[in-house]
Amino acid sequence: MAKVIMSAQDIDRSLDRISLEILERNRGGEDLAVIGIHTGGVFLAERIRQKIYAREKGELLVGSLDITLYRDDWSLISQNPIVRKTDIGFSLEGLRVVLVDDVVFTGRTIRAAMDALMDYGRPNMIQLAALVDRGGRELPIQPDFVGMTIMAGDTEQVDVLLKESADRDEVIVFAK
Repeated sequence: MAKVIMSAQDIDRSLDRISLEILERNRGGEDLAVIGIHTGGVFLAERIRQKIYAREKGELLVGSLDITLYRDDWSLISQNPIVRKTDIGFSLEGLRVVLVDDVVFTGRTIRAAMDALMDYGRPNMIQLAALVDRGGRELPIQPDFVGMTIMAGDTEQVDVLLKESADRDEVIVFAK
């Protein structure tokens, strides 16, 4: 049975806070890029971009990143992986990059994302924003900005449902 741990209002409030924290830590949006990891991170990155724009009235560089072929376990996941489009239409040289993902778990997705980012230049700094940190790291990676931290067990799954791809905004936990 699924348990709702974040409602649409909780998600929006968390993204408001994350956006403000990003601005505070980076002293505004200059030389800042927000890049979402496919799939959920892309939608969240766009929402963060909109919130920062509403606050600062300045355009923010935004992109999307597919890390499928950078994963160390891609051949274990599927013989025919689904590769999505990476859309980073700018060099990362000298930028502060905020990587955005929906859920941080083992840290392997973020490691792969950092490897993929280096194909687009060498940023001055990479920060991580996640809507949910569920614990259970296999690698020493921690989000800089997080909406909610929970300790989900190995037999539990955390799903972020977003209206851009689902019919609602909600974060649920359920037994696998």
